[in-house]
Amino acid sequence: MRFLLRWFFRLVLLGVLALAAVVAFAWWQVRTVPQNPNVRYGVTFSAKRAEDLFRLDWRRAYVAVLDDLKVRRLRIPAYWDRIEKESGVYDWADLDFQMKEAETRNASVLLAVGLRLPGWPECHMPGWAKSLNTAERETKIMAFIERVVERYKSSRAIWGWQVENEPFLFGFGECPVLDLPFLDKEIALVRKLDDRAVVITDSGELGRWIRPARRADIFGTTMYRTVWDRRVGYVHYPMGPVFFRIKAWITEHLSRVKRIIVVELQAEPWGPKQIPEISIEEMAKSMNVEKFRDIIRFERETGFDEVYWWGVEWWYWMKMRQGKPEMWEEAARLFVQQSR
Repeated sequence: MRFLLRWFFRLVLLGVLALAAVVAFAWWQVRTVPQNPNVRYGVTFSAKRAEDLFRLDWRRAYVAVLDDLKVRRLRIPAYWDRIEKESGVYDWADLDFQMKEAETRNASVLLAVGLRLPGWPECHMPGWAKSLNTAERETKIMAFIERVVERYKSSRAIWGWQVENEPFLFGFGECPVLDLPFLDKEIALVRKLDDRAVVITDSGELGRWIRPARRADIFGTTMYRTVWDRRVGYVHYPMGPVFFRIKAWITEHLSRVKRIIVVELQAEPWGPKQIPEISIEEMAKSMNVEKFRDIIRFERETGFDEVYWWGVEWWYWMKMRQGKPEMWEEAARLFVQQSR
């Protein structure tokens, strides 16, 4: 009987502690959080998305991002399937153009390399590589990464190398299962070729952060507020800014990572179909100017001081093809304020 009472009181105590933790977490989520006034903003620019998804003249869009928006921080993916369309044959024209235009304007570039890079289907494998076995494919990926780094490491625009994109995010995208030893080989190769920062990324809401951060000089989190899930429809993540502050504090202390940045911050719709296939009204359920402003405030309250927006191709498409320049103009105000 005494044994049962002892366990009963232990369970009660655990329940009280759990309830206290939930209450404390809820309070921290809704309390007023100071905003970081010194955020440095950039964008991810994907020539592949601009051309294939939005049917844009991607060069014109890219120059507009640099000259009209005055963007001076860029994350640029080096897509394997666009550069090595045939095995051993490399077409550098698109990436050379992007790097040259960035250098001309003294912009800084985080160049992303690997198989898994930003944008659906997440893994961008050339057709010829799909029939290779795992060992053959990994050999080709390593050779491709080496070619990219060797070609661009002399560029004064490069400040870091992102190796793969959210490699620890399981079940999202059309990708092979994570091969951790191979990821470590990719990272080691980049470190051997150049001494600039290695950036490893993870999902802000779903990722655990520690394992990718331990492999990085700089850790990059994604940050999304409203997404579409085919099982339940639209999902608005309930996490407040303090969720990210606590997660960052834990990660910094358990990984010794030098810095944490927001490598991908939502600024375009996430709906039931590809963006060009849904209506403006449907887009507004997950992104519009008002939501964009809310996300700016939200991110500033997380405390991170470097942010790369996701969606600049959509802003340009809305302005040029839909006659709705509001997102582009709102972003322009943000970048102008930053440049003062």
